[in-house]
Amino acid sequence: MGYIMELRKAVGSRPLIMVGACVIVTDKENKVLLQLRQDNDCWGLPGGSLELGESLEQVAKRELLEETGLIADNLTLLNVYSGEEFYYKYPHGDEVYNVVTAYICKEYHGDLRKEDSEVQALKFFNLNNLPSNISPPDFPILTEFIQYLNSEC
Repeated sequence: MGYIMELRKAVGSRPLIMVGACVIVTDKENKVLLQLRQDNDCWGLPGGSLELGESLEQVAKRELLEETGLIADNLTLLNVYSGEEFYYKYPHGDEVYNVVTAYICKEYHGDLRKEDSEVQALKFFNLNNLPSNISPPDFPILTEFIQYLNSEC
């Protein structure tokens, strides 16, 4: 998160527009991979912010590898999210308006392992039994993903 950290030195905690990507990883049973985040103690999707010169797909792949140890073989665009619903204030006070590109990943390889500085735990959840403490910016994305899956049936 070098670019955002550099901006923070200049603007402090004031709201920033933060562009990034997240990945909805599913297993063969359509369970979704969530990570228990260190920063807010909520379950969320692997993902992070865009660094200078990166494409959104590169962000998604990089963050997935860094946070989970998994390598995406194929990503499918779900949607791009922004607006008031994606405002978030971190527990330490930094404020952001997220612009998030969400990808679906059903094909991946690697060994599942958490990145200790950002992730407390990794777990696949049944979509009918998601934890109650979903990270606020990820909740509408997961909601749309569930609707997307239901429309495929």
